[in-house]
Amino acid sequence: MEPKSILIADDERHILNVLSIKLRNAGFSVIAAEDGAEAYSLAQSARPEVIIADYQMPLLSGVEVCSKLWADPQTRHIPVVLLTARGFSLSEGDRALGNIKRVIDKPFSPREVLACIHGLLAEVAVRGH
Repeated sequence: MEPKSILIADDERHILNVLSIKLRNAGFSVIAAEDGAEAYSLAQSARPEVIIADYQMPLLSGVEVCSKLWADPQTRHIPVVLLTARGFSLSEGDRALGNIKRVIDKPFSPREVLACIHGLLAEVAVRGH
């Protein structure tokens, strides 16, 4: 069975490295992006099972990436975990951001992110997509 792929998008190299190591050690295939435009492009081409995106990134913010992915029927089903140091929270009116399933505040525990990924994948398995 092929490992599930996770796209991590963050402009902070140490966060990319820590999360990549944690997720690879847990058996996932990891795709990394250092800015929002690269994240969007990789999400369209690779279609990962889950995306972890930083709120604040160059070129496109995590929220802008999510909005673009949500607008595309081919990528709108991909669940997103948004990492934020800014205290972002979803409101009921954020329909264009329906793919953001969790928001995790920085600093975070890599173990917390891994648990979140497992939870999202379990939800996707139950829903069937």
